[in-house]
Amino acid sequence: MARLVMKFGGTSVANIERIKNVAQHVKREVDAGHQVAVVVSAMSGKTNELVGWCKDASRLYDNREYDTVVASGEQVTSGLLAIALQDIGYKARSWQGWQIPILTSDAHGSARIAGIDGKNLDEGFAHGEVAVISGFQGVHEATGRITTLGRGGSDTSAVAIAAAIKAERCDIYTDVDGVYTTDPRIVPKARRLDKVAFEEMLEMASLGAKVLQVRSVELAMVHNVRTYVRSSFDDPANPQAGTLICDEEEIVEQQIVTGIAYSKDEAQITLRRVADKPGVAAAIFVPLADANINVDMIIQVVSDDTTTTDITFTVPTADFERARAILESSRDKIAYQSLQGATDVVKVSAIGIGMRSHAGVAAKAFKALAEKGINIRAITTSEIKFSVLIDAAYTELAVRTLHSLYGLDRT
Repeated sequence: MARLVMKFGGTSVANIERIKNVAQHVKREVDAGHQVAVVVSAMSGKTNELVGWCKDASRLYDNREYDTVVASGEQVTSGLLAIALQDIGYKARSWQGWQIPILTSDAHGSARIAGIDGKNLDEGFAHGEVAVISGFQGVHEATGRITTLGRGGSDTSAVAIAAAIKAERCDIYTDVDGVYTTDPRIVPKARRLDKVAFEEMLEMASLGAKVLQVRSVELAMVHNVRTYVRSSFDDPANPQAGTLICDEEEIVEQQIVTGIAYSKDEAQITLRRVADKPGVAAAIFVPLADANINVDMIIQVVSDDTTTTDITFTVPTADFERARAILESSRDKIAYQSLQGATDVVKVSAIGIGMRSHAGVAAKAFKALAEKGINIRAITTSEIKFSVLIDAAYTELAVRTLHSLYGLDRT
């Protein structure tokens, strides 16, 4: 009997009516002959409420107790869904992360999964039981403390469980019916994709597409877990297929560009007239790394006299002020003349495994953007994507321009 993992996000379980709707989706798959494990998030808005309570209780709260509090949201949902399934005549029980157990590191608030023992779930499946699992959480074995996996951790839980129990696939149910070529709110002609390669989805997720959490895609790729993105708001009796995230070998027709993503979570920092000498890059970027500030795009422009250089890079908007303070405190060591910053910037990216075998893909974009009067502040490329940093005011124009340029408007 094939095994299936179904994951439902916060909007899908936002109230009792929606939890009963989820139960109907689960019923359909059990009736089709699957052994089903369901992973649930907390009800929409509940995690934010619990985080707020921790902050109200203390400005400097203990992260271990924080995890105990915020993990309770998923516990409520798993219990309610088990009750809803029992009410329609199906065997079901709730499982917390520590009961399975899902073993993690001790990085409270952002723990990483170390291993999952699926033996207890196997026993339940043998008795025809649906496993309803609290996502986002696990346990640190040495201390026995509850841990949480960070924002979006329920997606990661679902894929990890699918790998552990050797599920046929993992269905991620959300409030959209799949992965689109770009944000339909910006480009009404955006199309739902039937299939997306793991590598493409990983780039999309890391570059601003919010359909799946990055760590879940990484896990799916490593363990080759076929993952569908589907809508919980479809009719449970007649759901849409959604988008399959899979190995690129399953995709027969590979487009040059699969999708256009954008991220507003970008801030630009430029250090002017930095001494051009060995060790200067380390002096800039090591302190930022020590402060857990992720640096993305990096551009270095050497002056005509080759004695100084301008270095431009981007950091998450939330880390802009911290990064600036760190660099200003290291001014004498780095020896730069001035520091300039901007937060009104956006990163727009084109992603596609077809880029590997086609030349000039990025050059076409640069020309098209120039014709629209859009100035490019920075560029980064990889084997299957390129990104440009532009002024935020041009976001929608840039996304529409690139979406049309690569034929993604066509049905």
